[in-house]
Amino acid sequence: MNDAATTPDRRAASLTLRGLDQYYGGSHILWNVDMTVTPGRISCLMGRNGMGKTTLLKCVMGLVHARGEVRLDDTDLLRLPADRRARLGVGYVPQGREIFPQLTVAENLQLGVHVRADRSANALERVYELFPVLKEMRNRRGGDLSGGQQQQLAIGRVLVFEPRLLILDEPCEGIQPNIVAQIGDTLERLNREDGLTVLLVEQKLPFARRVADEFRILENGRLVAEGEIDALTDDLVQKHLSV
Repeated sequence: MNDAATTPDRRAASLTLRGLDQYYGGSHILWNVDMTVTPGRISCLMGRNGMGKTTLLKCVMGLVHARGEVRLDDTDLLRLPADRRARLGVGYVPQGREIFPQLTVAENLQLGVHVRADRSANALERVYELFPVLKEMRNRRGGDLSGGQQQQLAIGRVLVFEPRLLILDEPCEGIQPNIVAQIGDTLERLNREDGLTVLLVEQKLPFARRVADEFRILENGRLVAEGEIDALTDDLVQKHLSV
């Protein structure tokens, strides 16, 4: 947890959900969700499988239809198509990474360079600094990387357009422990040095407790608990997260 990152800088964005509802066909998936991700902090969205976590992220990104309010600072995202949301500075790393396996590491990263017109010329070098293995393997095809390296590539591809809000869906899933630690280090560094706001879905409690400042728990599409990460007690874990 990073107390030094609680003061937002020019890059930190707030995300506010109000009365968010989402349906798949006749199924009501998200129920009147109210949630705020504090600028310049790392917030972890938690819950058992099938509780609506990924759906909530897709609502923010415009990948599924939703009702209610989703605001990035003062901008109503629900009125904008998905590509406009990315250009406003919302970066999304989906579950499963979704890199382009036939493209090289460098080519994958270049896809993000032109997303924002106000990008820094040093953005790509910053990604190589954060993930040195990507620079070493920049001429390899993405599909030839290990699972952990592919996850670093997926994160790097988003970071190269310098988002103000970074959204990650289970970044530690199926990844070896040493790379999980590296990803945690990188998130903490981005949060501490750049004031980057982060919303992540994560099932691994040790990782969540290490990197997050605050938590939110979804159960059956409803927000049932939230607070500072230190308030994530064993009782809450047993009641809402244990399987």
